[in-house]
Amino acid sequence: MAQTYPRHSGEQTASLKPARKRSGGRAVPYLFLFPWIFGFLVFTLGPLLFSLIISFFDWPIVGQVHFIGFGNYAAMFTDDPLFWKSFGVTIKFAALFVPLNIAVALGLALLLNQNTRGTAFFRTAFYLPSVISGVALAMIWSWVYSGDYGILNYFLSLVGVQGPDWLNDKHWSLAAMVIASLWGQGSMMLIFLAGLKGIPKDIYESASIDGAGKLRQFASITIPMLSPTILFNLITSIIAAFQQLTLALLLTGGGPLKSTYFYAMYMYENAFKYFKMGYSAANAWFMFLIVLVLTLAVFKTSEAWVFYEGEMKRKTPGRRRAS
Repeated sequence: MAQTYPRHSGEQTASLKPARKRSGGRAVPYLFLFPWIFGFLVFTLGPLLFSLIISFFDWPIVGQVHFIGFGNYAAMFTDDPLFWKSFGVTIKFAALFVPLNIAVALGLALLLNQNTRGTAFFRTAFYLPSVISGVALAMIWSWVYSGDYGILNYFLSLVGVQGPDWLNDKHWSLAAMVIASLWGQGSMMLIFLAGLKGIPKDIYESASIDGAGKLRQFASITIPMLSPTILFNLITSIIAAFQQLTLALLLTGGGPLKSTYFYAMYMYENAFKYFKMGYSAANAWFMFLIVLVLTLAVFKTSEAWVFYEGEMKRKTPGRRRAS
C-alpha cells in the first residue's frame, strides 16, 4: 500500500506569503491617513467636544470648577444685555455684508472673464488683498477711514462732500466695517470666475442667434448655470459674517457705543478678558447652532433656485416621453 507523506512545511509557508502581503498592503493607506486622522482627533474633534463639556460648567481659568448645567445658556438669554446687543449687530452686519459680498465678487468675476488685454494683471491685483494679514488690513483701513487725514474723506472733499469720522461715528462705523470686509474677497471672485469659465460658450451663441440680449443672457443663462457656485459662496459668506472679529477688534474695539460690537468679539472678551471659559463656550455653541440653522435653511430653499445640469439631463427624457 502506497504511503502518503505530509506536504513540506516550506510549501505551506510559501502559500501563506501572498495572504500576508495582501493584509500588509491594506494597512498602507491607513498609515498615510494616520497623520490627518490624528490631527483631526487631537486638534479639531477633541477641542470641539471639550468646549461642549465646559459649556455646562462655571469654568474660570483660575479657581474652582463647578457644574451648573444649562446655567450659562440661561444667563446668556436672560441676564446679559451684551448678548442681545452683539447678536443684533452681527445680524445687521450679515444682512449688509452677505449680498454685497456676493454681488461685488460676481461683478469682478464678470469683468475679469472678458478676453481683453491686461486681464491677468487685474486678476492678480484683485486677488492680492485676500492674502494680506488681518492686522495689516486693519492698519491700511485705519488710514483710509481717518477723519483728519484719511484718503477716503480727501476724495469725497474733491466733489464737495464732507466725509464723516467713519470709525468714531456710530451711524457710519458698521458701514465702514462692511466696506473694509468687502475689500478682501479675491478668493470668492476666483471661485465665481472658475464657474463662469465652466459655462459652455455655445449656449450664449445659440441665445444670440435667437435674439437674446446681454441682459437676458445674464438672467436666463449665467445666473442659472452659476447657481451652484452662488450657493457655495452664499454659505461661506454667512459663516464669514458671523466670525467677523479682527477688523472690528483692531479698528474700533467694538465702539463707538457698541455699534461694531460683533458677537465674535463678545465671545472673545468673555473668554480672554473676563476669563469665563465655560460661558464663552456656551456663546460659541449658540453661534454654531445659528450658523447651522441658516445653512440648512439655505440648502432647503436651494431646491427652488439652484440648477444642476446633471439632474436636468436625467429629467429631460421623462418629460419628453410624457409629452
